[in-house]
Amino acid sequence: MKVSVVIPCRNEKPYIIECLDAIYANTLVEKEEIEVLIIDGQSDDGTRELVESVLGNYKNLRIIDNPQRITPVAFNLGVTNSTGEYVQRVDARHIICENHLETGIRLLENQEEIWCVGSKLINEYTNQEGAIISKAMDTPFGMGVGNFRILEKSGFTDTVTSPMYPRWVFDKIGMFDEELVRNQDDEFNYRLTQAGGKVWFEASIWLKYYVRSTYAGLKKQFFQYGYWKVFVNKKHKAVTTVRQLFPPLFVLFAILSIPLMLLHPFFMYAIALTWLLYGALALYFGFKKGTGIKESFGIIRSFLIMHFQYGGGYLKGIYHFYLLNRKPSQRETKLSR
Repeated sequence: MKVSVVIPCRNEKPYIIECLDAIYANTLVEKEEIEVLIIDGQSDDGTRELVESVLGNYKNLRIIDNPQRITPVAFNLGVTNSTGEYVQRVDARHIICENHLETGIRLLENQEEIWCVGSKLINEYTNQEGAIISKAMDTPFGMGVGNFRILEKSGFTDTVTSPMYPRWVFDKIGMFDEELVRNQDDEFNYRLTQAGGKVWFEASIWLKYYVRSTYAGLKKQFFQYGYWKVFVNKKHKAVTTVRQLFPPLFVLFAILSIPLMLLHPFFMYAIALTWLLYGALALYFGFKKGTGIKESFGIIRSFLIMHFQYGGGYLKGIYHFYLLNRKPSQRETKLSR
């Protein structure tokens, strides 16, 4: 088997068939045999029943149970139950382009230093709030300079979405960390680069990603991103990327702004200037991406949610994991939708 496609899945009924159709429409399918494994985390929205009803329509499609319901367990189950020379992760909300699999394999076969390949991300949405969120996530101000979600040119990076790996990588550095509800890809790719491999972002291939459709879902998503990032840092005794520090520093700055402004006029002017700069950038990117005043301010609202929630989650992670020496909160193991 040339490639195994692993789909971690729980309650993704609106997207799973489109996801499967895109995989089986890949050019590689005409040349090589593939297998697709849906790792179902006990879906209760009809996802599993829908997949079971179409199993006969797709060659080598299987469903595997994931009673623990978390993503790294799902991916590990997919790896251990698959047979392909290459393993491609595709989340149920990811719709890959037709040459995605073939291009990933070619890059891994032709460049020995590349151990992981990922593609360009195109944000997709299902409602008006989702449209606003997708535009906010498509800016360097919203996501941070260098984030894989906004990259446009092919090159080496620190992590990617929907990665493809040669199977031997798992023998060399181990499996995904099953303690990590979030950031498991980042942590795995950090270990990969520490072991001497490289992660490649390929701009000529892409996938559509259905973003969160509500501000509430976005809040929880980014809070968990920040929270779990600290847990990864503690495990490795290192800050894995510099840009992750900006949101928590921003939140600390916001908390300390008023008391510092009361201490001395210098702080008052410096803090006021900083807030003016932040507001100017938010307005610039909000109105650049938005169509109309209402949508533009919705994008600005999304910026604030992403920055404050990631930063707040990060600070909570520092408090839990370093100051209290706790394990991750059960509350933060529930994924947002």
